[in-house]
Amino acid sequence: MSSINFFEKGSGQPVILIHGFCEVSQMWEDIADELSDQFRVICPDLPGCGKTVLNLSQNKLEEVAVQLEEWMESQNIQNPIITGHSLGGYVTLALLELMGSKLKAVGLFHSTAFADDEEKVGMRNRTITFLKKHGVDTFVTSFVPPLIPEHRREELQSEINDAIHQAKQSTLDGLIYYTKAMRDRKDRIEVLKSFAGPKLMIAGTEDGAVKIQASRAHKPAVSDYFELEGVGHLGMIEQKSACIEILKGFCEKANG
Repeated sequence: MSSINFFEKGSGQPVILIHGFCEVSQMWEDIADELSDQFRVICPDLPGCGKTVLNLSQNKLEEVAVQLEEWMESQNIQNPIITGHSLGGYVTLALLELMGSKLKAVGLFHSTAFADDEEKVGMRNRTITFLKKHGVDTFVTSFVPPLIPEHRREELQSEINDAIHQAKQSTLDGLIYYTKAMRDRKDRIEVLKSFAGPKLMIAGTEDGAVKIQASRAHKPAVSDYFELEGVGHLGMIEQKSACIEILKGFCEKANG
């Protein structure tokens, strides 16, 4: 098993923040700083991302979940609150299915428990073709900016540039692996519904990757639902303060 690269801040109740597709653990630094005064905040690089080597072959999120569970055991991370952004949310749900009541609470941040529909599967297949032809740098340079609504891209250009720089730390094999894993993942809405612990969803009304209608369909399955008005897929950039407030409040409530 390859080791998981991560950083952690603070002490107390463990809170794991899992990054998304074309992202690395560094994306959580500001949020981790804010949460670390009350919690032990741990931010891993997923296999094939950042400084964690990809040592997986099945293109399945279940495989990633097993590796992360072993990593948690090695780091004495018990009863964590886990929140994942986008792909990180899919990984969180795979961990929830694997570990169940060993998790204290879960959060989906611009993510979904539903499987890909036919349109999304086609998009994933085109992504794989593009990656194989053009490579990581060209892909992420075109992939990241549209995650933010067009009218805010000029204002947030510095943050977008930082996100692109982080995305370039992804490996080609890693991006292809996760594109296939996301494409083939199963529906886990019943897994989410059946979990008795606190469950958070943060959605953006202008999210092009996870449509707001799909997010709203999760309301009966979660205990805490928040919509960020006018926000796309990167709420931690577009409305950082609001996201910090929501995450801190949820973690406090879950730990209460």
